[in-house]
Amino acid sequence: MVLILLLAVVVSAFVARLLPLRIPPPLLQIALGTGMFYAGFQVTFDSHLFLLFFIPPLLFLDGYRIPKGAFFRDWKPILALAIGLVVFTVVGVGLFAHWLIPAIPPAVAFALAAILSPTDPVAVGAMTASTPLPSRLMHILEGEALLNDATGLVCFSFAVVAADTGRFSLPRAGVSFALIAGGGVVVGVVVTAVVGKLNRLLVRRAGEEPSTQILISLLIPFAAYLAGEAVHVSGILAAAVAGFGMHYAELAGRASAATRMQRTAVWNTVQAALNGIIFVLLGEQLPILVRDLPDAVAGAGASHALHLLGFAAALTLALGVLRFVWVWISMRLTILGAARRGQMKSMPQLRLVAVTATAGVRGAITLAGILTLPVLTSAGVPFPARDVVISLAMAVILLSLLFASIGLPLLTRGLAAGLPERHRQRGEAAARVAAAEAAMRRIEQLVATPEPDANAAAARDAASMRLLERYRRRLEYGGPSEDAAEARLTAEASRNLRVQALRAERDELFRLRRAGSIDDDVHRQLVREIDLVETSLTLPEQ
Repeated sequence: MVLILLLAVVVSAFVARLLPLRIPPPLLQIALGTGMFYAGFQVTFDSHLFLLFFIPPLLFLDGYRIPKGAFFRDWKPILALAIGLVVFTVVGVGLFAHWLIPAIPPAVAFALAAILSPTDPVAVGAMTASTPLPSRLMHILEGEALLNDATGLVCFSFAVVAADTGRFSLPRAGVSFALIAGGGVVVGVVVTAVVGKLNRLLVRRAGEEPSTQILISLLIPFAAYLAGEAVHVSGILAAAVAGFGMHYAELAGRASAATRMQRTAVWNTVQAALNGIIFVLLGEQLPILVRDLPDAVAGAGASHALHLLGFAAALTLALGVLRFVWVWISMRLTILGAARRGQMKSMPQLRLVAVTATAGVRGAITLAGILTLPVLTSAGVPFPARDVVISLAMAVILLSLLFASIGLPLLTRGLAAGLPERHRQRGEAAARVAAAEAAMRRIEQLVATPEPDANAAAARDAASMRLLERYRRRLEYGGPSEDAAEARLTAEASRNLRVQALRAERDELFRLRRAGSIDDDVHRQLVREIDLVETSLTLPEQ
């Protein structure tokens, strides 16, 4: 079953590239999953196992890779979206859902609204692959998605308990939320700190093996999630915070270059596989939704399945409107607060607010959470409107994906180009200068060290002169000279020529191996050296 799901992800990736019309991969994967169901491939979906195996590693990776400076710089809008908007959505959409479909009890309507509140940054990234969002906005959306999963799931659990027992206490819910979320943060920090300290101790004694370090990084999110669930706090938040913690743990004890490169490749593969399987599974569940549609239509008090689809469209629109209103009001309040402090801030263009609203795509958490609804209440009677809210939630996921795939490319066209990252460019230039100066100081110290062998000393001096000259050229490129733009173009041209030269070297090595002029060991070693150099020149930003 796992092999077939992975094969489906591979097929969807090639189909997405081969189609003349650019279609977001998540939509293709959903369609492929639906086709697999009708071809006889059926998965017994266990939402608890889904949460365990898919969500922790993805949130851990998001927590690890999100720029920490951007996250802490924009913590106010992130918390406003991750907590304030979730509560606003639960209340607003819950009331609207109960008004729209009176057959759904209020508590169940709030449960539906709560599980619809978390957003999916993976889906947003897939939707905007051809027209990327401005980096600051993307960082805010990523930070929101890291935290709103826990908020939405906690609100969902409270609403389910209220629907089951008929009792709800707002003060108790507030205290419980603080304990669950705060406990998740603490567990994530503790797990990462303990694993990091133990790992550094073992590495100092036994040495570093990249494959072992990669396995440890793969296990940490599951350890954090299971530890959080064991003490009845947010395991999802614990996994996300563990990703943060791993980043800072690495600053204390740096991994080797080989470990970092191999780990990046492994995690990229894991991320692509898990993301793709999530959407394939969603498509595989769609025929089951269609099969149960008559029961859902009857439970909603509708006369036709199209009415239920209309309800889902109305809920999707309500989610977008509430998100737009919340973001606009938050920005206005921020500007008013800055004005009272004597600071001048301008209101962002309305298109940016619309992009933020459209980017609220629902995905994996909503799918897994809604399927955890109990079939029976504690009294032994069927859970009210269960089929209705499951059908509505899955329809909203599909509609939000569809609307984002159409709306985001239109709204973001030309938007990223209009927001240059001057602060980032200045930081990059300063970092290049500092790194080059540190390298030059280290070379000068090594050259000053006496070398008893005259031939070795001469070779070292000649090599040091070449290296120092290279770093001096890098200083001219990275420094604040008037010709920085020209130097950047020259460096880019030099890098392109170097890449082409390396590829010519590698082609010749493969020709020599085919001719039998060199053996496998020599061929493998030389090709690896070229690959490492080329990777350093062409490595995409992670």
